[in-house]
Amino acid sequence: MSISFFLLLLCFITVSFTLPITPVIIEDTQYRLPALINQPGVKLLGEACYESLLERFEITNISCLKLAISKALGLGIVVGGAIVKIPQIITILRGRSAQGLSLASFVMETSAYEIVLIYNTRLHNPFSTYGEVLFMTAQNILISLLIPYYQSRNYTYMTGLLCYFLAGFAFLEVIPAWLMSLLYALQIPIGLASKIPQIRANYLNQSTGQLSVFAVLNYFAGTTARAFTTWTELDDPIMLGGNLLASVLNGVLVIQLIMYWKKPPVPKVD
Repeated sequence: MSISFFLLLLCFITVSFTLPITPVIIEDTQYRLPALINQPGVKLLGEACYESLLERFEITNISCLKLAISKALGLGIVVGGAIVKIPQIITILRGRSAQGLSLASFVMETSAYEIVLIYNTRLHNPFSTYGEVLFMTAQNILISLLIPYYQSRNYTYMTGLLCYFLAGFAFLEVIPAWLMSLLYALQIPIGLASKIPQIRANYLNQSTGQLSVFAVLNYFAGTTARAFTTWTELDDPIMLGGNLLASVLNGVLVIQLIMYWKKPPVPKVD
């Protein structure tokens, strides 16, 4: 009896001393996504915003919500840019003709894309804020080579064009940062000015003619979304201003499409 009592007393004393210092184990009930989703999500949103939005479901976290929307829009634009000129390439290859395509326009546009692409890579901006330009540059280079191929089979000219584009990349990589910024600023008004003749022609004709509805809506949505992603993720007033102005001019074209929908051109007075 005394031995049993002694053992019980010993157990009681042991529990009394060890219980207060025993760590309390709390089960982690926080929902966690698989690593296959977790790792890209953290890389895209950052650990704080990833945990806030996708693990704790804090949809009232406005700053993280804005970032998530910006990333989603940016990736959508990149995907769109990856295929936007594929129909044009297919049309050229199927028809074995580049009739009606302006080589000068494509070369100028490609040069502008190169400036935008290298400007962003040198600043180490997130890929989601400019990635579509990479794909559009590659597609434009291909179209620029297909035009002389189908028009004259001029291989020397094609080689010269390819060397010109490659030299452009090399030049933009080595020039000083101030000159890179200047070139980026200069390509903005050139791109914006290309919209003015179309807007003026629509106004004078009171019709949009054969203007592609898909193209206009696509460019308007893209430039508007890109303005939002630039404002949210980057501190670059030049990029933001260029995207905002492009969105405004594309918006004017959208308004003209609505105003002049299916209207025939105004006859010219001799």
